[in-house]
Amino acid sequence: MSRTTPPAAPTPTALGRRLPLVMALACGVTVANAYFPQAITPLVARGLDVSDSTATTLATLTQLGYAAGIFLLVPLGDRLPRRPLVTTLLAVTSVALLAAGLAPGAGPLLAAGTLVGLATVVPQILLPMAAGLVTPERRGSVIGTLQAGLVGGILLARAFGGVLGAHLGWRAPYLVAAVLTALLAVVLGAALPTTVPDVGTGYPALLADTLRLLRTEKALRRSVLFQVAVFGGFSAAWTAVALFVTGPRYGMDTQAVGVLALVGAGSMFLAPSAGKWVDRYGADRVNLWCAGAGLAAAGALMAGSLGGVAGIVALAAGLLLIDVAVQCGQVANQARIFALRPEIHSRLNTGYMTCSFLGASAGSWLGIRAYTHFGWWAVPALIALAVASAVMTYGVGEGGRRTAGTGEGNAEENADESAQPAPSR
Repeated sequence: MSRTTPPAAPTPTALGRRLPLVMALACGVTVANAYFPQAITPLVARGLDVSDSTATTLATLTQLGYAAGIFLLVPLGDRLPRRPLVTTLLAVTSVALLAAGLAPGAGPLLAAGTLVGLATVVPQILLPMAAGLVTPERRGSVIGTLQAGLVGGILLARAFGGVLGAHLGWRAPYLVAAVLTALLAVVLGAALPTTVPDVGTGYPALLADTLRLLRTEKALRRSVLFQVAVFGGFSAAWTAVALFVTGPRYGMDTQAVGVLALVGAGSMFLAPSAGKWVDRYGADRVNLWCAGAGLAAAGALMAGSLGGVAGIVALAAGLLLIDVAVQCGQVANQARIFALRPEIHSRLNTGYMTCSFLGASAGSWLGIRAYTHFGWWAVPALIALAVASAVMTYGVGEGGRRTAGTGEGNAEENADESAQPAPSR
């Protein structure tokens, strides 16, 4: 297909030093839209006079919309200029949030909530965009900064929704989020540099390429396998721990689960450091350190069976360690895949994140069944098995022997893929 010559793309230094902080804030604010509905489902049930199961469906549909948006919309970052794509998605998200906040009944609310999840995938477009606007020496650090904003948004979303909803009603979080998202669209519209991807691939081919890359890119497969295993263990722990601490061993209420969730804030502060470690030591070595943290987490969580103060401290330590393993591993994995060809960054991230969410869903399903059939001890055993599988993956591959920067090992490893024709245009 014929095309006019596009304007010159920004140089790898176009991101500067301040813009990553703005983009990190944007990641946190937008991802929170997919998570704060989890905290207000009881308020929605009472406010709209519907059952708890109907209200819970709101959070489920928002999450499903988010997963669908990752697969269906994020690949467009390789096809369309990212700045207008980001601002358009933010505008759609703001309108959907406003519609949810003004919804007269459960049906319109569920529809608006699904649209919120579908459109609020901006972080997964900003991450590959940022990776392409910096030099390889800064890539890990910048990804870590954006990942810290992403983690902070997830952690604070439930507190934002719960506190605001408790004082002003369930509609307030939606309306406030609509205003914040609209303001963010204006800020990013002015702050983001202009990028013109040199890709003419049609939309169906973009989706097909996402699946093809999972088959052809070794670095992507390694990143996916590691994150699926560790993220699955993370989801197993957090799904089962609520049942465990509110059960007969501890007899606590759900507020205790919220306090334990704040423990994960430690991973937010470590994400930028993980990026610097990736820049210095390479993604493979950081992944192996994260695997060690995951195995240590399994041991600490196993000690949670003791009960009492010692047991709850062990649970907190184990949850912090598994959070660190997931978040720092995420930085390393995305640095690895973003060291590949820049014209396919969005499709690489789409394949990676879609598989990560599938792994998390599988982990939740397995974690609940391990707990209900065998007791708490089976959950950390499951985590240890999942993380050990990731270590074995690295042991049989070539990645574990590479400790150079993010680009060096991947360049050699993917030489055969790079020689293949680019995706159809």
